[in-house]
Amino acid sequence: MQAQQPEPASADVLERACRSTATVLEAVRSADLDRPTPCASWNVRDVVNHVVGGTGYFAELAEKGAVTDRGDDVDCTGADFAATFRRKAERLVAAFRAPEAMTRPMKVPFGELPGSRCVWIAAGDIFTHGWDLAKATGQPTDLEPDVAARLLTQLEPMLPDDMRGPDGEAAFGPRVDIADSAPAADRLAAFEGRPP
Repeated sequence: MQAQQPEPASADVLERACRSTATVLEAVRSADLDRPTPCASWNVRDVVNHVVGGTGYFAELAEKGAVTDRGDDVDCTGADFAATFRRKAERLVAAFRAPEAMTRPMKVPFGELPGSRCVWIAAGDIFTHGWDLAKATGQPTDLEPDVAARLLTQLEPMLPDDMRGPDGEAAFGPRVDIADSAPAADRLAAFEGRPP
C-alpha cells in the first residue's frame, strides 16, 4: 500500500472553507453573540471577531509575507459581520491565487513557512471556527465533508504537540477521541481540541 502523497496546495480548498464559514455566519444573530462556544474561553462574539480579523490577517500575510497586527481586538459585531467576512474572504482567496503566493515565505507566530503550507493553515482556521459557530448556534455541523477530510489529512502532520495545551494558554487543546465513523468536520474539530 502506497503512502498518501500530500495534496498540492491551492486556493480552491481555502475558497470552499471560506464559503462554508460565510454560510454559517449568515445564520448567526445578535442574540447569539453571548452564547458559549466549543472554544471554552470564547463566546460567539469572540469567535466572530477572531474569524473576521483572522481572514484579514491571512490575506495580508499572503500579500506581504508578514503581518504586524492580527486585528482580533476589533469588535465587528455591531455591523454586518457576515458581509465583512465575505469581503475579506474574497481578498484572501485572491491573495493566495497570486502566482507567487505558494512559494512566498510567510512569517507566522511560530516561524516562517511557505505559502503552500500557510494556505492550509488559513483554510483550517477559518473552517474550524465556522464549525465552532455552527455548534454554538445550533446549526448543522456536518460542514463540507470533502473539505473537512482534506483539511484533516493536511493538518494532522503539521500540528506539533507543543502547540497543544489548556484553553487560553495554547493555540490548540488536546486531541479529543472520536469515532472514525463521525462526520469529517467533527473529526477535524476533535483533532483541533474541540469536544464534538
